[in-house]
Amino acid sequence: MLRRYFPSLGVILAIVAILLCLPHFYSNQSFLFNMMLYLALAEGLNIIYGFTGYLPFGYVGFFGAGAYGAAIAITLLHISPFFGVIIGGIAAVLIGIILIPLLRLSGAYFAIANLAASQALYFVVANPSLEKITQGPYGIDLSSVYNADASYYTMLGVLVFAMLLVAYMRNSNFGLSLLAIKEDQVTASLAGVNVVKARSIAWMLSAFVAGLSGAAFGWYTAVFYPSTVFSLDVSVFTIVFVLFGGIGTVAGPLVGTLILYSMYNFIGISTPQYFQLFYGLLIIVLVLFLPDGVASILQKGKVYVP
Repeated sequence: MLRRYFPSLGVILAIVAILLCLPHFYSNQSFLFNMMLYLALAEGLNIIYGFTGYLPFGYVGFFGAGAYGAAIAITLLHISPFFGVIIGGIAAVLIGIILIPLLRLSGAYFAIANLAASQALYFVVANPSLEKITQGPYGIDLSSVYNADASYYTMLGVLVFAMLLVAYMRNSNFGLSLLAIKEDQVTASLAGVNVVKARSIAWMLSAFVAGLSGAAFGWYTAVFYPSTVFSLDVSVFTIVFVLFGGIGTVAGPLVGTLILYSMYNFIGISTPQYFQLFYGLLIIVLVLFLPDGVASILQKGKVYVP
């Protein structure tokens, strides 16, 4: 029974080994951290989109909720940053619970409603009247607990957790139930699948991963602003990474993120205006010609993608 997990576990172990060794040979820790961040976000988005078909354009809302949930816990409750990261994940889940009614929508309606919800959360956090809690638009300073190495390895732990979740879902009855719902929820319901419960669990797991990622990001950067952690660029980048690599697999989002984020770092930062054009064209090409990503090409060639 465990054999079905071996390919996915092999991919996870390879990624962990690389990210543990790279800091000793590559000095740009910030690049490595952000790479892990988007890898984790891509896997988190994969949980809800890859297995249920729900594409949340406002996924950054969970990311921002995690960053602020952790920061508020650290600054006001004076807890350790590590437990603050966990609280950040829980904060995102609570937002996810509030937004569960959005799952009644589908397609573009769900995407737009989710985007609106994330922007509403941004305006709440950035409200100057909440300065004593969220610091309003003035940003939160966590420099007193800044620890680059600790936050780096915490982010690695979040990534491993996200990959293990996707590996479990890809090879479990729960994941198969979600895929059945994605194909035809009426048939899945008649087969005994609790559609509402299954989708809600996937939604909250996806939110938890984004919240943990946002919390680790806040700890690593030490100082951040609402406009940073609620930036729509986070959602757009994550969606493109997942679409490029392929949904519903462990390796697909990893491949998409590794390739495209590396390109952005080495090309897009120096000429962002051209890279945004490239991203726009890439989205069009993906939607029209490669909706299931790079992984679909390998699968058509009968290559198993874990």
